[in-house]
Amino acid sequence: MSKMEHSEDRKKIHNSPIQIKLPLFIALALAAGVLIGANTFSPSTTNPQDTARSYLKFRDILSYIDRDYVDTVNVEELTDYAITEMLEKLDPHTSYIPAKDMAMARSYLEGDFEGIGVEFNIFKDTIYVITPLSGGPSEAAGLLAGDKIIKVDGETVAGKGITNEGVFKRLRGKKGSKVNISIMRGSNPKLLPFTIQRDKIPTVSVDVSYMVGDKTGYIKVSRFSANTFEEFKEALTSLKKKGMNQLILDLRGNPGGYMDHATRMADEFLAGNKLLVYTDGKGTRYDSKSFARTKGDFENGPLIILLDEGSASASEIVAGAIQDNDRGLIVGRRSFGKGLVQMPIPLNDGSELRLTISRYYTPSGRSIQKSYKNGTEEYAKDMLHRLESGEYFHPDSSLFVDSLKYKTSKGRIVYGGGGIMPDVFVPRDTTAFSEYLSQLYNKNVMREYALAYYKNNQKQLEKMSFAQFKKSFEVTDKMLQDMVKLAGKSEVEYNAEQFKRSKGLIRNNLKAFIARSVYGNAGFFPVLHEADEDFQAALKQFGKAQKLAKGGV
Repeated sequence: MSKMEHSEDRKKIHNSPIQIKLPLFIALALAAGVLIGANTFSPSTTNPQDTARSYLKFRDILSYIDRDYVDTVNVEELTDYAITEMLEKLDPHTSYIPAKDMAMARSYLEGDFEGIGVEFNIFKDTIYVITPLSGGPSEAAGLLAGDKIIKVDGETVAGKGITNEGVFKRLRGKKGSKVNISIMRGSNPKLLPFTIQRDKIPTVSVDVSYMVGDKTGYIKVSRFSANTFEEFKEALTSLKKKGMNQLILDLRGNPGGYMDHATRMADEFLAGNKLLVYTDGKGTRYDSKSFARTKGDFENGPLIILLDEGSASASEIVAGAIQDNDRGLIVGRRSFGKGLVQMPIPLNDGSELRLTISRYYTPSGRSIQKSYKNGTEEYAKDMLHRLESGEYFHPDSSLFVDSLKYKTSKGRIVYGGGGIMPDVFVPRDTTAFSEYLSQLYNKNVMREYALAYYKNNQKQLEKMSFAQFKKSFEVTDKMLQDMVKLAGKSEVEYNAEQFKRSKGLIRNNLKAFIARSVYGNAGFFPVLHEADEDFQAALKQFGKAQKLAKGGV
């Protein structure tokens, strides 16, 4: 059976590239989980009489409505609505995809398309941005996860019963065409306008790989899509040729994707036939186990995996396999907690039911899935609850209880409770955050200034190697003053105290955005990481990672 997973199953909130990710709504997945090829239909054996009676009841009601209701109705729309409402009573990731939406639902992982490059979800008649796709026009324009799209080309789309098809119709389009959208960000009632030029949306999932010094490699994987393992393998091989003997694998913000790419990636780090992940469902029909099978390219040497609250599903499979087998160190914050397995069941009209049939478990027996006992709406607010409880700044003590205690292969204590708990917790750093900085991000001022600076100094910048740029280029006070003036034109009111507080981070971000214009992601990330607290913390943990790599605990 082929195993795959659609990656629209996440929401992560970014107010800046490395900074606060103020989470508001997360993971009411349109199509989520690992999808396993369905078998042909067979009647229920657990409760056949009740199932038959309920089916006949629904059929009779639909027939009466179609025949006798006073107004003409669209029976297919009513059926789709009834199915969707029914599935919401099950779990947050069981879903129904109408036939008209199937091609779109597959396109994020399986092929290129042209549009604004954003994953979204519709919640209470409002379009929520799940995440701007890496390298796409929405990311470049400054859209953030959690943004609510209120207007498209002047048309109000919030509260109007917008459908997935309606979103695709308005936001996708020919490369080079433009669309004007108005978004609501956070609790600010004032709409922010964006003009986005559509483009071909890239499917690259390894955003960057580079050497940090002479021996440390870094690979950032943004999702597990159709080519992820091949991209990862190529990056790993290249780094080894450059002398890498210790690695940081960055899975922050990675929502998941194809399961087999996740297990193949984990297999690159684990020797022998160690258990990677297993599933458990009703009975044994959908139970499965995945083991390491091949000799990997990095089975020895210190390994650190960066995780955060946006790391979900396939990312958690990789992290759980590495942690439970004592192969590497997990650094960051508790991951998202998406561990339900969906089976795609094709229906006779071309639509598809994606039914949860089992749960993921790490090798030690931890369920990856976080609780959804309080309903879908509360589940969607989990990231907000984590913020309010202070979990982003210190580990949640309520999760570290005996009933959630498990042991790794060598006896280390790890904890369940939903998501993967890090071995080394890194709190969010808010010391440089301010409302002024937030407005610079919201109004896209730094990106706009960096692009203008690049265009005005393109010839000079392109004569520099990246090593020269990284070492010698400085964002001057004059550049900061010019950016402040641009911010004023964008209605960002200057605040001297807040500017002073955020000045260092503003310098770093401006330099990073300029580097992206000149060198692409290969320039952007190394500069950004100079002010990335998670990344810097990881660099300090290779002693512990080395101990694990040598068999210690």
